[in-house]
Order: sequence, then structure tokens, then C-alpha cells
Amino acid sequence: MEKISINTESKNYSVFIGHGVITELPLFLKSINQLSQILIVTDRQVSDLHLSGLMEMLKDFNCSTFITPIGEAAKTFDVYYQALGFALENKLDRNSVLLAFGGGAIGDLGGFIAATYMRGIRFIQIPTTILAHDSAVGGKVAINHPVGKNMIGSFYQPDSVFYDLSYLNTLSIKEKRSGFAELIKHSLLEDYSFYNSLTKDIESLENLNSEKLQALLSKGIKVKAKVVSKDEKELGDRAFLNLGHTLGHAIEAEVGYGKITHGEAVVIGMIFALRLSMEMLNLTFDLNGFTNWLHKLGYDTAIPSNLKTESLVKRMKQDKKAHKEEIRMVLLSNIGQPVLKTIPEDVILQSLKSI
Repeated sequence: MEKISINTESKNYSVFIGHGVITELPLFLKSINQLSQILIVTDRQVSDLHLSGLMEMLKDFNCSTFITPIGEAAKTFDVYYQALGFALENKLDRNSVLLAFGGGAIGDLGGFIAATYMRGIRFIQIPTTILAHDSAVGGKVAINHPVGKNMIGSFYQPDSVFYDLSYLNTLSIKEKRSGFAELIKHSLLEDYSFYNSLTKDIESLENLNSEKLQALLSKGIKVKAKVVSKDEKELGDRAFLNLGHTLGHAIEAEVGYGKITHGEAVVIGMIFALRLSMEMLNLTFDLNGFTNWLHKLGYDTAIPSNLKTESLVKRMKQDKKAHKEEIRMVLLSNIGQPVLKTIPEDVILQSLKSI
């Protein structure tokens, strides 16, 4: 087990990562002063696979479980409202603790429920996907709106993160690709060493070496921790963590939430951002080699053909980084050197049409 410290202005906490770390959860819960009840928020898929084991581990606690739809379908007003009603009906109080048990969508939803129920209760992230190594750390919690992804939310840090890598054994290859995209993003934001350790060592996502994966996930978490410690509420450098997300979120919204995974959309967004970086910031980068490596890992790197360029641009203008409907994107002047740049709409349109 490895312990990674996350230090922010509002709260300091730890990420426990490794195989079997979930067994440490009961002891952690017993250390919480005046703990009354536990609410487990999870989705149908994780419930079927892992909930019985977690419930057995927590048999000495007063637990209730709220089960959501799978994926982004969990992050709606209706599900959020139902969860609040469930918590009230079960008489959860301000000394209750919420466990967000699942992937990134459950972490986002569970964290937002915790942030707003009785003006805020404790919560713990229990990620079950590779993707959640990113979303479970840093305190961004939210639900979606038809206009855009994660538009209704808050910054609300967990009390802890228990990242048991044993849960990753049940992931589909599609889910592995989605999560691995955020590791690629972290490597591009960090340095050539991290980037090369991915592109040189990882030739397939089918059977990832568990020790290698833990080392990469730990490094990805540390990259995010370093940024979040400086800028908890995305007033500056934290925006850099959105590399690939401006176009990626637009694609997710236009295709329909859940019809393309977050990571698959972000990969397309990263390629677009790297291309603009080469054109506008003279980034030296082997984009063809990068794209070929992505194809080897099974990613589709093309923008879905049924999407209209103008519609994507409209979505990008509604991105949270936008200012007065001017599109701002994270680009790279070099690997490890991100830049937040305002890009004229005609340049975005022309670049999208050219690919």
C-alpha cells in the first residue's frame, strides 16, 4: 500500500492506493468522531460486482445503499434529487458519512450529494476504475446539464480516498481505455520521462501489469495533487488539467452522455489540442507517432462523423474556461509546459473542418 498526501487550502487528506487497501476502511471509519450512519452511493454494475463484499466489511456499521443508473446517466437532476430524498427518508444527519463507491460518475454525484446535503457532510471516495484515479482526487463534484457536462457542482474535498486496485480486475477494455486517457493527459502535463514511460512501455491495455499500473496511477495522482495544492478552485493553474477536455466535453454532449466514454472523447480532444499547439505555439511533437500508438491501444482518434462542426464550436463556447463566449483551450508549448490560450472562433472552425 502507498499513501499519497493531498494538501489543499480547505482540507488535507490521504489517498491509500494498492491491492487490498479497502480492508483499512473500517478502522478509518471508527476513527471518525460521533459517526452516526453511512450512506453508500453506487451504481447497478458496481453493486452487482462488489457491494456484497463491502457490506460484509461494514457489518458493524449502520449502512444504507442508494443505487443509481450506470455511467453518466447517474449524473442527472432527477437522480440527484432522488438521492437527497433517500437520505432524508433514512434520517441521515450531519454526523453521517457518504461513501462514493464506483467510477468517476459516482464520485462526482456522490461528492455533490455530500456537499449539499444539510450544507455538507463527510464523504469518502472509493474508486473502482482507472478513470477515477483522476476524478476521485481534488474535490471537483458535479452533475450534468443538457447544455454542458459538470455545469452544476462544487469544490468539496473528501475525507479520504481508498483506491483498491483489486476492483480494476473487473473492468472492460472500453473502461480501461477511458481511464488510461487521463493518465496520458497527466504525462503530457508533467514531463517527457512520464510520457515516454507510457508510450514506450505500454503496448496493450488488455493485460496491464499490476505493479506497473500501480506505479503509473500513483504518478498520475501525484501530478494532480501538485496542481490542486496550488490552485484548489481552478482560479489559475488547475485549468491546465483540462487538456483535451474543451473539445472532449463538447463531443460527449453532442453525441449524448454515455454514448462515448469520457476518455475516448478526451483523447480526440488532446489530439486536437496538440495539433493547435504545433500550429500556434511551435510545439515540437511527433503527432503521427502518438496517434499510431493510440490506434495500437484501440482508440478511435477521429471526431464522430455525424457531428456538425458548428455545433461543436457552440458547445466549446459554453465550456467553463470560456470567457465572454471566447474559447480558451489548454495547449502545450512543450511537454510539461501547458498554456491557457484564447483561440479565435474562425481558427477553431477551420481546424475542425480540416480534420
